[in-house]
Amino acid sequence: MSQDMIAIVMFSGMMGLLLTGQRMFGAIGFVAVIAALLLWGDRGGFDLGFAASIKLMKWYPLLTLPMFIFMGYVLSESRIADDLYKMFHVWMGGLSGGLAVGTIGLMVLISAMNGLSVAGMAIGATIALPELLKRGYDKRMVTGVIQAGSSLGILVPPSVVLVLYAMIARQPVGQLWLAGIVPGLIMAAAFIIYIVIRCKLNPALGPILPKADRDLPRAEKLRLLTAGLLPLGIFAVMMVPFINGWTSLVESSAIGALAAFVAAVLKGRMTREVFENSVRNTLGVTCMFMWIILAALAFGAVFDGLGAVSAIETLFTDQLGLSPWVILILMQLSFIVMGTFLDDTAMLVIVAPLYVPLVGALGFDLVWYGVLYTITCQIAYMTPPFGYNLFLMRAMAPPEIGLRDIYTSIIPFVAVMIVVLVIIMIFPDLALWLPDLVYGK
Repeated sequence: MSQDMIAIVMFSGMMGLLLTGQRMFGAIGFVAVIAALLLWGDRGGFDLGFAASIKLMKWYPLLTLPMFIFMGYVLSESRIADDLYKMFHVWMGGLSGGLAVGTIGLMVLISAMNGLSVAGMAIGATIALPELLKRGYDKRMVTGVIQAGSSLGILVPPSVVLVLYAMIARQPVGQLWLAGIVPGLIMAAAFIIYIVIRCKLNPALGPILPKADRDLPRAEKLRLLTAGLLPLGIFAVMMVPFINGWTSLVESSAIGALAAFVAAVLKGRMTREVFENSVRNTLGVTCMFMWIILAALAFGAVFDGLGAVSAIETLFTDQLGLSPWVILILMQLSFIVMGTFLDDTAMLVIVAPLYVPLVGALGFDLVWYGVLYTITCQIAYMTPPFGYNLFLMRAMAPPEIGLRDIYTSIIPFVAVMIVVLVIIMIFPDLALWLPDLVYGK
């Protein structure tokens, strides 16, 4: 059997196991080890898994993952996000669709605290969704707003997905975080523009908040405004030393986790239950990521040994005669297809051994491509029929919001995200300007 055919059989076998409902790390790791045993015998097969585990244990930047995840869970479990929504509730309620706009702002701030889209979805569905429905907002509008806003968690720093991409693609995490800021803000601004225009054309979709609910003393409004400064303060305390070179990435992540813990203590919300839930959830998510990365390293090692990346590059460029841009677009389309049944981490670890080296060989910037990957993951999350976020929303939404409402609600937001993706592809400097400015490339 040729090397190309072995690579195809491996990839097909892995996808087949995933479709049976097996755990992701088990499917990927099983295919990798079995292929290694068949190709290189007992010694080579066992050495492959051992080498991958040692490489993982020596991967110092991996310590950032539990820190960032703990920071996010502390801030969400301590209900600090409630204060943020009260702030937007008062300050944005006088605008048609103002609470929906405020929800997008809430999601941006939560993203700056957490870095995981799941946390943003949980907070939006439990805090914002009931309030928006109670205030007479259209159920399809608000469902789309929360799904779209929660997707910002994997683009706005400290994005955990960008940390994983940095590890696999061997790119600086700081540059990737900075590269995600401008596209993330553009995405949020595009959502807000759509909401404002839509609610101007049809005010019934997002009615103005009654004056009695907005008529608070100025001192109370200013107090609520300070609630929005807390996550920004935590973000600044964490990022400024790192960008200036005063701390390493791991040290900055520890500072962020400590700052979140201190903030919860000072606000009197660090109870035993909050601490236990935060630690337990952090441990579970971190272990999941580590098993997935371990399996991906083993899978990637087999692919490298087979020369699969060079074979695919030769197939696309020499045999099929495709241009680099056409190949890049096909990669993005494949992410959208895979996103109908896989989450962002699964997509990354499955195709990283193929796509990342190929993107570099085609002459594209890997930092810029990391931003394209995360935006495409955002789109894939919400693409029917099996988008990851669609089912999360269905599990959290009240009974009056059906699956058809959820599917319909996301269509205009997906269109907005595709427009932003195209803009970032046409104008790479939108993503690369900030890291180039800070790092002086």
